[in-house]
Amino acid sequence: MPDALIQYGVVVLFVWAFAVQAGMPLPAVPILVGAGALSGSGRMNLVLAIVAAMGATLGADVLWYLLGRSLGTRVLATVCRFSLDPDSLIREAKERFVAHRARYLILAKFLPGVNPLAAGLAGAVPIRPARFLRYAAAGALLWAGIWITLGYLCADVIDLALAQAIRIKVPLVTVIAGALVVWLVFKYARRQCHRRRSS
Repeated sequence: MPDALIQYGVVVLFVWAFAVQAGMPLPAVPILVGAGALSGSGRMNLVLAIVAAMGATLGADVLWYLLGRSLGTRVLATVCRFSLDPDSLIREAKERFVAHRARYLILAKFLPGVNPLAAGLAGAVPIRPARFLRYAAAGALLWAGIWITLGYLCADVIDLALAQAIRIKVPLVTVIAGALVVWLVFKYARRQCHRRRSS
């Protein structure tokens, strides 16, 4: 694969990781594991992939932290615009943040849609910038490192699965788009269910 395409792959990884950790309802794990698989097959630099995903995550964290500093808890209303399940998400995020404070910034990376809430709350409380950055960086490294390394270690299995998909003439884009649609429908149905229960 040409170097330009490999570099483009890192850019896609950066943009996708930023969007996910900024609160967009997108699945992160397939992209991170896919980047790891590309690294495992020598088509992407492993360290560069982890640094790109970590940098994007930190960028999203700093953005929401600054919004929390300037808007206070009103930042939560902004997060709701991106979430498919805002009510329960905000309630649980507040409870966990109160219980764990800065440590919650690490856990939030692994919970879909929660990261902007945690970073925004850290800014609204406020947690000191240096402490915020320490925990946010640790969470970003763990989040990016674990999933990308998993893809790296399973590169052979992933390549085999992709080869089988190509052999039966299922375009990869169709598979990814189908998975994304199913995930969005599931999240929407869950939100509607929650609204009916709470009304």
